[in-house]
Amino acid sequence: MTVVYPRKLQSSFGTFSAREVLTQVVRDRELHLLTLNRYRYSEQRSCKDLTDLIEQLDGQAPELVKDLSRHIADEARHALWLTELLVDLGASVGTPPGASYIDEFERLLDREYANPEDNLDDFLISSLAAINVTEKRGCEYFSAHIYALKQAPQTEEHIKIRETIERILPEEAGHVRWGNRWLAELARKSPEHARKVEHAKRKYAAIEQAAFESGMDITLGAELRRVGSLIDIANTLPMWQRPQYLMERLPQTLLSPDLQRTRITAVQRAWERDPKAFMERFVPLFLSGLTQRSSQPQAKSAS
Repeated sequence: MTVVYPRKLQSSFGTFSAREVLTQVVRDRELHLLTLNRYRYSEQRSCKDLTDLIEQLDGQAPELVKDLSRHIADEARHALWLTELLVDLGASVGTPPGASYIDEFERLLDREYANPEDNLDDFLISSLAAINVTEKRGCEYFSAHIYALKQAPQTEEHIKIRETIERILPEEAGHVRWGNRWLAELARKSPEHARKVEHAKRKYAAIEQAAFESGMDITLGAELRRVGSLIDIANTLPMWQRPQYLMERLPQTLLSPDLQRTRITAVQRAWERDPKAFMERFVPLFLSGLTQRSSQPQAKSAS
């Protein structure tokens, strides 16, 4: 089976690995605490999303329901650890500002297999592939965060943050292995099942990459880069599904209120923190998005 890993972040500033991103994050306490709160929010939100999945299954696939219940318990524990950490550090535990990775991921889903009663195996493949790709991103960034903290000054705060993430990472890695096993078992059912699993991996990897980059790229021209990502996702769908998928999501992609709010917040914070740096560094970086051309490889078309 094909193994799909998250790609590096591609933005108007260049291409960055998770370690490069987190190294910069750790140097800025405000951004660092905001990143931790995004982790907390994602862990908390995943409890809700996994619960919704169990309710959709409504007793079907009882072994999976049992595994998902255990998964929810893990995610709730991670949210608790991160909440306790942030409260101890005097940081916010409110809804993080700016574009939501989770909301964007859900907006980009095609809901092709939205009803388990229509075809249970197709629903399971779709759901598990979506969970698996987001868990892989989480593992990548938790691992990079630990690495960055080990390279940073060993303050009491940094050590406390690192120890918390080190408690979470092994369980997140276990979630990835769990998803891989379930997808492998489904793929072994038949050649058709194997084809559907491979297709789901490619499709949800494209969706996840687009959702991830949408929260990181706020420079001018980001809307057009988002359209490019939308086309990449559409190219993983059967030909007859592509027009409807694009037309349903194109307006919000081009006219995203979340993107505009995030831009305004970023501009205000940059100006308030250092007006001189705002003019010399932030403005040129913000405008650089107009000249960036996407170097992202195109997703494969669905057969």
